[in-house]
Amino acid sequence: MRLAGTYSFKHGKEEIARRYPDLLSEVNHAVARVAASEHRKGSGDGSAPSQRNPYDPQSLSRSLKKEFDSFSDWKTVRVACDAPNGGAFREFEFVKRKLAVEVQFKTDVHMICSMCAKMTIFHKLGYIDCGVEIVPVKAFSQEMSTGVSYFEQFVWDLDTRGVADIDIPVLILGVDC
Repeated sequence: MRLAGTYSFKHGKEEIARRYPDLLSEVNHAVARVAASEHRKGSGDGSAPSQRNPYDPQSLSRSLKKEFDSFSDWKTVRVACDAPNGGAFREFEFVKRKLAVEVQFKTDVHMICSMCAKMTIFHKLGYIDCGVEIVPVKAFSQEMSTGVSYFEQFVWDLDTRGVADIDIPVLILGVDC
C-alpha cells in the first residue's frame, strides 16, 4: 500500500510528529510494507483486482497487524463496557506510549464511532493522548470485497462536524493500492 492522503484533525499531524516521531515512522513503515496486490479474494494468479477478485479488507488488516507485531511494544488495549447484555468491550489493536492506531477497513459507522467516541473514551481513561486512523481512499475502497468507507468521506464528515473540546489530536492516513 502507499500513502495517498493525510488529514490532520485537531493538529494531529503536528502533535504526533512532535511527540512520537519514532512511532509515526513505524506506522508509515508498516503501511509501506503491506503490498495490497497480495490480498485479493479468489485470485492467486497475479492478475489485477476486478469485481471477481476484489481486495480482501480482513487480509489487509491481518497483514498490517503482522507488520505492527514486528515492532516491539505495540499492545492491544481492551476496556470492558458495563452493558446490560454483558461481554461488551471497546478495543484498540495498536497502542504504544499513549498513541493509538486504528485500521479502518470497515463501514463508515466504525470510523465515526472510533473518532467521536472510542478515542475520547480511551483518552479519558488515560490510555492514549493521540491517534492515527488508517483508511482507504475512495478508489481503493471501491476495489474491496466489502462495502467500506473511505478517506474523502471521513474528511468531509470531520470538517462538517468540527472540533469539540473533548476531541484529541488525530492523524488520518488515506492509503491506496
